[in-house]
Amino acid sequence: MSDVLQLVEARLITALGEPDARAAVTFVGTDRIEVLRFRDESDVIRYATLGMSDHPMTSPTAAVADPLRGPRAELVLTVRTGGSGPDLSVLDEVLRPLAVLAASPQVEGVVVTPGASLDLGGPLWPGAPFSSVLVAEPGGLVEDLELLEPLEPVRFLPMLPMTTNEAAWKRVHGAGALQDRWLRHGTDLRDPVRTGVPLSG
Repeated sequence: MSDVLQLVEARLITALGEPDARAAVTFVGTDRIEVLRFRDESDVIRYATLGMSDHPMTSPTAAVADPLRGPRAELVLTVRTGGSGPDLSVLDEVLRPLAVLAASPQVEGVVVTPGASLDLGGPLWPGAPFSSVLVAEPGGLVEDLELLEPLEPVRFLPMLPMTTNEAAWKRVHGAGALQDRWLRHGTDLRDPVRTGVPLSG
């Protein structure tokens, strides 16, 4: 594990506690991406990627990829268990879609930034009503990790699951408008079986 990833894992543990499970996925032509699972004393589970930040993200229009400079990030998804939702073994199926998203900067030259929509190409986990996520602003759950210059800080980007209708509405009206609507309606974005927020009126 690189020095950057050791620091990233330490920051995740400081913020979220020790992970109780982890899995690794390797895609052709990319470095290994791990997904760590954190459980607190309530019914909240958090999944965090580890590996995406080892390299800076580079715009696909850049002539040459800078090995040092460029934004760095990891992804964090928060889900509430219990109730009528899927059991843990089903939710854990999210590790591969998260790893795919975390590998996308290496594979596709994508720069993942707050406000962006990321399409999963399928449900977030089996039977999930979400097939895309909204990238939220960092700095809340896990603080940015400062690195030695010229390296940019590692930002821990929350992933907010969107229904198909929410994703389509967001494309027209923007991320801020969708987040405002979620807030006005008291939407629990951690609910794995929630319905879409009302999008009219």
